[in-house]
Amino acid sequence: MEVKPVKIFAAGNMPRLRYIADLLLHEILGLSWEIITDKRKLGKFPVINYSDDSIPGSLKISPTPLLHDTGIGAQDIKVTEWKSLPIFFQTSPDCDLPFDIFAASFYLVTRYEEYLDFMPDEFGRFKGSGSLAFINGFLGIPVIDLWTRELAIALVRKYQTLAFKRNSYKALLTVDLDEPYAYLGKGIIGNIGGFIHDLTSKTGRVTQRFDTIAKGGKDPYEVFDYILESIDKNGSETNFFVPVGNRSDYDKNPSWKNEEYKRLITRIAEMYKVGLHPSFKASAGSPVLGTELGRLESILRKKIICSRFHFLKIVMPKSYRNLSAAGITEDFSMGYQDEPGFRAGIARPFTFYDVSEDRITRLRIFPFQVMDVTLSGYKKLKADAAKRAIGNMISQTKKVGGLFISIWHNTTLLDTPEYREWRDVFEFTLKEQAD
Repeated sequence: MEVKPVKIFAAGNMPRLRYIADLLLHEILGLSWEIITDKRKLGKFPVINYSDDSIPGSLKISPTPLLHDTGIGAQDIKVTEWKSLPIFFQTSPDCDLPFDIFAASFYLVTRYEEYLDFMPDEFGRFKGSGSLAFINGFLGIPVIDLWTRELAIALVRKYQTLAFKRNSYKALLTVDLDEPYAYLGKGIIGNIGGFIHDLTSKTGRVTQRFDTIAKGGKDPYEVFDYILESIDKNGSETNFFVPVGNRSDYDKNPSWKNEEYKRLITRIAEMYKVGLHPSFKASAGSPVLGTELGRLESILRKKIICSRFHFLKIVMPKSYRNLSAAGITEDFSMGYQDEPGFRAGIARPFTFYDVSEDRITRLRIFPFQVMDVTLSGYKKLKADAAKRAIGNMISQTKKVGGLFISIWHNTTLLDTPEYREWRDVFEFTLKEQAD
């Protein structure tokens, strides 16, 4: 039996509704759909009635103003509970869903709240601890996926012929090379300054620096053999993100012209996908971003399509506009620096919607759930607690057939007593995230 497309009856064919309907109905549920504004054209199809009109036999969702609006404005949000799930944009109890699932999902996945006034952290970033999801206790679940599952249940009760696609869980390990070397690649002047600093500050690193630079010893941050062997052992799909920006107070990578660094980048790119790690300054500076992208493409002699901002510094929507203008089509920055969880409320990639311009873009966002520095630095977790946090994120992602993404840094996986517990957490993650 041919499965008929779902007709959405609405007062208007708004871009916001088109965007969120495609995400929920097509990308997550695998349905074809169409917005209809004339009741006479509904025909004998499954109908979602997204209006205040009465349509017998349809699935009723009462609309709130958000998807009909243009521009950005403060929203009156009160979070309550339905079927053990948090909901907001509540509507009439006589509807098939007691809230506007389209508007609530749009609000979260577009990061609408980040367009509004907020209290930034010291680097100008939106804090997870200040988000609607964290404050109301649902940052740890992919609520949009769970809402969509309830939408599917409600639809099939009315239209038994509907069939939904099966979403399969996947995992992606990602590694940022913020500071690939402690001493190598810093040049003569940089290391002379380093020697002076080591001597005056009594860090105990003078001998280590000398052995690495003068005697050809292994740089202590160069743990890539361990990382690559661990990845290969577990068969983990992996992306690496490499910086090629100019050095600054926030950017500690070697010069993009450094031969040792270029060999490392090339070596990794022969085995795994490599993307750009734009510098701290590049998050808001389009010319800088383009320059850095050109550098990496010249090293690898191929087009680079993916990125993740250094410091996860996203300026909404300017950063994403700059990526699109530079030719980047995939970004992996969507997650919080201070809290693990589902920043966009969803456990799968999605297309970026520019709320201030009300347009659907071609940039795909790949949200991550957990980062090593979040657990070790911001949350101050020990290994066992970190494993529990990671295990919970993996479990929540598996429940909805989503994509689990974690971020790791070589400087978290050093072969020293104080970092070996994080190697244990890393290896736990690789095993736990496997199918």
